[in-house]
Amino acid sequence: MLLQLLVHQPQALGQIIQQTPYWVWGLLAALVWLGASQMFDRTASLVRVVVMPVAMTGFSVYGLATAFGGAGHTGSATAAWMAAAAAAAVLALWFQPTAPAGTLYDSTSRCFRLPGSAMPLALIMGIFLTKYLVGVELAMQPALARDSGFALQIAALYGLFNGLFAARSLRLWRLVRNSAGFATEPASA
Repeated sequence: MLLQLLVHQPQALGQIIQQTPYWVWGLLAALVWLGASQMFDRTASLVRVVVMPVAMTGFSVYGLATAFGGAGHTGSATAAWMAAAAAAAVLALWFQPTAPAGTLYDSTSRCFRLPGSAMPLALIMGIFLTKYLVGVELAMQPALARDSGFALQIAALYGLFNGLFAARSLRLWRLVRNSAGFATEPASA
């Protein structure tokens, strides 16, 4: 319905933006900053590379719970989310089993040297926009919260994003496991 509304009445976008609480824009700014900071080569601790995927998973679970938790779709939505996350992670690892070229791990400092990538920003924005747009849809059509098909689609979308985050982390964990000091051989692309 949201897409149809915006196509037929584009002025409704202004109303939607106006009705959005201010804290959402602050959260968006923080998430854009976090994702954009990863577009440049950087050093990150082992803890930091684990925290972000866990936090984004938490944000996805929160999105599912707030949208569909009261409608009795928790079990099926969770199963769809987990299945999509597992499938996305497996496929991502199959297509790219190793960390990107130039990724190094120093076991002494427990830090990574990571090349810049736009992928974290894209995944973060995907999760944020899913949460935001589902919130708008449910505000316009509260009955959608009881639509199991809608719940499963949204759960699968969250799962896709979380699975790609998980694959990224698993590649880095493989590098940790195989590392003694800085890797002498750059990871393949």
